Amino acid sequence: MEIYSNENDQVDAIKRFFSENGIALAVGVILGVGALVGWRYWTSHQENNARDASLAYEQSVSSLSSGKPDALSAAEKFAAAEKNTYGAFASLELAQQFVDKNQLENAEKQLQQGLAAASDDNLKSVINMRLARVQLQMKQPDAALKTLEGIKGEGWTAIVADLRGEILLSKGDKQGARAAWEAGVKSDASPALSEMMRMKMNNLSI
Repeated sequence: MEIYSNENDQVDAIKRFFSENGIALAVGVILGVGALVGWRYWTSHQENNARDASLAYEQSVSSLSSGKPDALSAAEKFAAAEKNTYGAFASLELAQQFVDKNQLENAEKQLQQGLAAASDDNLKSVINMRLARVQLQMKQPDAALKTLEGIKGEGWTAIVADLRGEILLSKGDKQGARAAWEAGVKSDASPALSEMMRMKMNNLSI
């Protein structure tokens, strides 16, 4: 509505507006109220869904830790159904369970599923890092190197360099491994990680 210079002009303008647009305004108010109610319902519905998903995730993880017979299949169903952060976390938990049992193909499947469900870049980087490690254990170095390309962020530079060195070494590429570790040492590596990469370079017979 236009801004007027005094109160009388405002009152006259409001009267004209209602006189000329009374029916349309009434309809608009009804629609506006309906939209507001709908928005509040949708927001409440989303909050309830998030709360339910959080509780279901906690129950799934607790069941996995307890070692109940049906816990694994229940967690798998939850992870497959929840295409969100909770589903991604559940897939991570399941993947660790499978790695501990040396069921690497199942672990890879869960990590791929978690990656598809995740929307946060940091979470995706965590999943990609674990996926690359599993692929290395499965003797799939090229797939592991490809997976590392999906890890973004400066905070991951040194960790990725360390794992890239391991992968290249598994391929017999000692020079590539050394270059990866040298790059890692020069990046944002922690003192402990830097020392570990230096030790790996010292152990190379080239």
